[in-house]
Amino acid sequence: MFPDNDKQLAMSCAEGDSAAFDRLYHRYAPKMLVVCSRYARDRDEAHDLLQEGFIRVFEQIHTFKGAGSLEGWIRRVIVSVALANYQRHHAERSQTKSLSAEFTDDDQPFRAEEITAQIAFDDMLRMIQQLTPAYRMVFNLYVFEGMKHHEIAEQLGISEGTSKSNLAQARRILQERITKVMFDLS
Repeated sequence: MFPDNDKQLAMSCAEGDSAAFDRLYHRYAPKMLVVCSRYARDRDEAHDLLQEGFIRVFEQIHTFKGAGSLEGWIRRVIVSVALANYQRHHAERSQTKSLSAEFTDDDQPFRAEEITAQIAFDDMLRMIQQLTPAYRMVFNLYVFEGMKHHEIAEQLGISEGTSKSNLAQARRILQERITKVMFDLS
């Protein structure tokens, strides 16, 4: 019998119950693959991040105390793995040129419901994956994880201005691609 409660499920995993591990994976892997896909450059890298992330989840499940949601805890682990992957493989400091314009922390992110009403999810995901690693990482952390520029800068080892610049560039590129898809339907 499998536990239905997330805290019970996490406790069973921490005790080494392989059936609980299987249940946890099957319950959360599809949602976490979507998260991984936003940070990855392609499907293979997303699957690698998912696998590495769940290995980390299983290694650290004993630290889950049940104070928040298990899904939220797993998501933080997955994002942490994506950040480590970025820092390990994609520290492309040369692509982080400053823009002359200034941007503030209250820049409004894309409104997902407005975009998804016009563009298929897979198309949008492909557009995000095609961003440079630096732009993609900042865009995801700001828009999807809700991090502020000073937090992003600290996590990635860049300046706050670089974070703002990368977000602005990612937005510009995505806006151009979205416009092309929406108005070049002939």
